[in-house]
Amino acid sequence: MITVAITCYNEENYIEDCLRSVLAFTKPEGEDVEFLVVDGMSQDNTRSIVKGLQADFPEIHLIDNPKRYQVHGINLAIDMARGKYLAWLGAHAVYPVDYLTILYQTSRRSDAENVGGILNTLPGSDSYSGHLVQAISTHRFGVGSSGFRVGQRKEKYADTVPFGFFKLDTLKEIGKFDERLVRCQDYELNKRIIKNGGKILVNPVVQVEYFNQPSMGKYLKKQILIQGPYNPYAWYIAPHSFNFRHAVSAVFTGSIIIAIVLSFFFAWAKILLFSVMGLYLSLALISSIQQAIRYKKPADVLILPFGFLAFHLSHGLGVLLGIAKLALGAAPVQKTER
Repeated sequence: MITVAITCYNEENYIEDCLRSVLAFTKPEGEDVEFLVVDGMSQDNTRSIVKGLQADFPEIHLIDNPKRYQVHGINLAIDMARGKYLAWLGAHAVYPVDYLTILYQTSRRSDAENVGGILNTLPGSDSYSGHLVQAISTHRFGVGSSGFRVGQRKEKYADTVPFGFFKLDTLKEIGKFDERLVRCQDYELNKRIIKNGGKILVNPVVQVEYFNQPSMGKYLKKQILIQGPYNPYAWYIAPHSFNFRHAVSAVFTGSIIIAIVLSFFFAWAKILLFSVMGLYLSLALISSIQQAIRYKKPADVLILPFGFLAFHLSHGLGVLLGIAKLALGAAPVQKTER
């Protein structure tokens, strides 16, 4: 059996399309499939939508996650799973009909402990702000070497995958997701798998339609308050999860702040600051022109360079905020037992 687990909280805008795509999966030959929807006690219409679908699809099991966060939800699913494999899916996505079959075959063929596909990132709204989020998160200048986000073309081993298809025995052997991490928990687990001799494989044949944040405001807020800080939190409790691509924004942001301060006292600092920012904006402009052509949005040429800058500074500030909280003993991971 294969267990398909969807963790969600307040996903009334996405859960029905997500579930209908999942229920349409072709099943690998000889395998049964169970569907678990683990809901963090949603306050919107998510639960009523799921219950409505249960009337036509009794194979859907709605599981309560009173702790709300998806890391608690997926661990509940692991405990309840009856399958040999576990596919952890997000509600902000629509999946192709052959998704499960291809990942199952890839897992059997490669013997990798976790396999996944790539994200075809779509805007979370029809606004230009929503498009900016899409443009930033689908270019290497924005998200670095994260191949599954920027259109990786060849099957290869990686340090993480989105919406992993795990061997359940692996999770029982090395431990479940670390519940101290309400973000970055999947990256930490994948790095733990690699640390223990396992393999993570990306198969680009599998392409998932993923809806990102609906506006730049929400996207940047997430970087400062959640995504950024949880990178150093993960490094603190699991040093094996460190990757420089997650730290480079903090190095950039910290350097800019220091250079601005020093520029009031030293001429060389002012020259260095303008040189670095000139190089950065040149690279941002080239990347923006590429995205303007890709998405047929001429305004990107003028606006997207500052979108890249806002994203990198926001993520960098988030990482620095996380480091500061760790130094002060005020980080949430320092107050929560595993």
